[in-house]
Amino acid sequence: MPDLVAELAEQARTLPADERSRLVELLLESLHESPLAEVEAAWAKEIERRVAAHERGEVETFAAEDVFAEARRIAP
Repeated sequence: MPDLVAELAEQARTLPADERSRLVELLLESLHESPLAEVEAAWAKEIERRVAAHERGEVETFAAEDVFAEARRIAP
């Protein structure tokens, strides 16, 4: 019986570097689908919480120009 994993690895080695990198990312994602889904759900809930707080006027906001100016000052 052929070693499918070894065959796939050999084929993958022939891919350009950017495609090998994409393949690695896809394989890693497949190992962590459940935790990633949980993280994404948690972020969605956090985004909703922050938007609601902003809409209620509970969040101090800053003009983008001020934020970018401060960023340039800190890290020229």
